[in-house]
Amino acid sequence: MNAIVFINGSPNKDGNTVKLARSILGDTSYDTVHLVDLKIYSYGQNFADDQYEEVIQTMENHTTIVIGSPVYWHSMTGALRTVLDRAYGFVPNGHFKGKQLIFIFQGAAPTKEQLAAADYTMGRFADIYGFVYKGMVTNKNEAAQMAASL
Repeated sequence: MNAIVFINGSPNKDGNTVKLARSILGDTSYDTVHLVDLKIYSYGQNFADDQYEEVIQTMENHTTIVIGSPVYWHSMTGALRTVLDRAYGFVPNGHFKGKQLIFIFQGAAPTKEQLAAADYTMGRFADIYGFVYKGMVTNKNEAAQMAASL
């Protein structure tokens, strides 16, 4: 098993979010989960074919979690937002203690307010569930800096 997993919140399996992840991870071996391939229902829904637990188990089985999303409607994609929302009440506080979390958030021209809101959301998610939040990457320059810290 690889130590790193990239969770792609983009519906595009080879888009800019994936490319930015590659620029961070380089030749490092890592696993990838494309949320678009999974059935993850909204908070409060209960269906037998729900695959949310697979995402949580994947995070449990890796030491570094890289989560990516393009900017959609001024925020992260709905698929990623659902993953975050579903953690509430399902994942115990501090559950991922010590695991590293990196957030990729890229788009054509996100505003500083959009970036700040997304960084705050991921920082709070990290705090609640015990991740060591390494920060948000929005472009190739930041990706190179993050790559150097892995």
